[in-house]
This record gives sequence, C-alpha cells and structure tokens, in this order.
Amino acid sequence: MKHVIALDVGGTGMKAALLAQDGSVLFEARRPTGREHGTDAVVTAILDFAADLADEGRSRFGCAPLAAGVAVPGTIDERNGIAVFSANLGWRDLPIRKLLGERLGGPDREAIPVALGHDVRSGGLAEGRIGAGRGVSRFLFIALGTGIAGAIGIDGRIESGAHGYGGEIGHVVVRPGGPQCGCGARGCLETLASASAVSRAWAGATGDPTADAAACADAVAAGDERALAVWRTAVEALADGIVLAQSLLDPSTVIIGGGLAEAGDTLFTPLRAAVAERLTFQMSPEVVPAMLRDTAASLGAGLLAWDLLTKEVTA
Repeated sequence: MKHVIALDVGGTGMKAALLAQDGSVLFEARRPTGREHGTDAVVTAILDFAADLADEGRSRFGCAPLAAGVAVPGTIDERNGIAVFSANLGWRDLPIRKLLGERLGGPDREAIPVALGHDVRSGGLAEGRIGAGRGVSRFLFIALGTGIAGAIGIDGRIESGAHGYGGEIGHVVVRPGGPQCGCGARGCLETLASASAVSRAWAGATGDPTADAAACADAVAAGDERALAVWRTAVEALADGIVLAQSLLDPSTVIIGGGLAEAGDTLFTPLRAAVAERLTFQMSPEVVPAMLRDTAASLGAGLLAWDLLTKEVTA
C-alpha cells in the first residue's frame, strides 16, 4: 500500500505515523525526543525514528514510503527545508529536509522528498482537512498549550504569511502594559490565556507551586471562587483575541486545541458566551474543540508529504 512517513517532533516526545493518501493511519508509534542528551542526540533520534518507520512500511506493505513529512516547533524556513531555531530543542539552521531525505534514501537509493512544516500550522492543516474543520472554507485554529499559537485555514491550506509568522495569535496584545511576554512585548494573549499562564495564576492563588491548569479547571467545575476568578481572566483574554481575529479574518469556525481545551465545557461554555458578548457587527464564529488532539501535528506532516508528491506530479 502506498504510504508516507508523518513525524511530529516535540520538546519531549515524537509522534509518528504511516499515512495513506486519504489520511487514514496505517501505523502509529511514539518515542522520546531525548533532548536531555543534547542537540546532536535529538537529531540522531529523529533520523533513526524516521528510518525505523521506513523499515516498518517496507515490512508491512512491501514498499518504501513515497515521501516524508516532519513538523517541528520554533522558527522554520519551509521553502528551504531548514529548522531555523528552536529554544526547546537547541538547534539553529538545521537542514532537516536534506538530512531526512538522505537518511531515508539510503546508500543505494535516491533521497526521497521531504516536507517540513511548523508543528501548530501542521496541526491546523490536519484539523482543517480531516478533523473539526473538515468542509470549512475559512477557519482559525488555536492551540492552547505552554504558549498559544494558531493557524489560518483557507480552502484546505494553511496561510503562513509573507514571512512565515501567519497565525501567531498568541502574540496579539490584548492587555496593553500587561505581563511581560517572552517575545519582548507586554500583555500578549499567551501571557494570560495559555495553560502555563493559568497554571501560574492558580499556583499563586492557592499558594501551591505544583498547582496547574488542569487542577484549576477541576476547581472551576467544583465552584471554587478563586479558580473562577483565575479562569475568568483567561477566558476573557482569549475571547478578546478571538474577536480581534474575527474582525481581521472573518473565519466561520474557530477550532480550539491544546491541553487547555481538554477542560471541555468548563472552557467552551463561558468562552462562547464571552465571544458573543463582544461582537458588534461581526458574524459570530462557531467555536468548537479540536478533534485530533495530540496527533494533529503528525497527521498534518503526513498531509504535507502527500501534498508534496501531488505538486511533483502536476509540475
């Protein structure tokens, strides 16, 4: 069976699949990234994992993968296949497309095509084609994790912008003069509504340094007033960010993923209400949870690989 390798490289772990052309998963696997051993070890782990996936495909289906897609965090140069920078993984200007293509081709085979994508934009692509945004022509995907990132979906593709930063809703300033953000600005959305922001606020409210966003969500569901105050701050900031995006992009659907979305109705019920309260002339978007959860980026990487093959055929 024809297939491609789909690989998502995270800060602590890697998720992978062998993907058929219709987006169905033929095989899944996970491994640690091994960043505690240094950048070179991370790169070796990526290449070894991809090679093992190729061997798995040959063993199962009697043929080599046609291409590979890899999604990575940080700053990337998609056109040239370079992972420019990742604070979590420690690399700079890593020619990951070239390295993977050569490794997967092997000494007796030509290098195979490799697509490189940003992890959140890849996740947005998968949600748009085979997840919560399937059939939606305009959507905004927002990932609420340690930080906040997004992806703008237009007619089955992701708009990355002129410089590769399209969809960075986490760095929209929603509280001017607010908390300092790692990007250098103050009051960015991710300083108030990310899982790490909620965790910090809840830890401060309880005096428990181990308290996290999941515990805060549980306390909200139980009616804890301190938790409700922390949650309200995050929800209102997120609603402001969504309304700003609605004015600029006019998506019909806003898809919310990431760890914080696991809170379910505890998040979505007040968020939908807060968005509706803020809208004036704008059409209200449908605010929905992501479907693919933590597999979205790897599936999106596989879709990028199939797209690459389609381009080569039509070129």
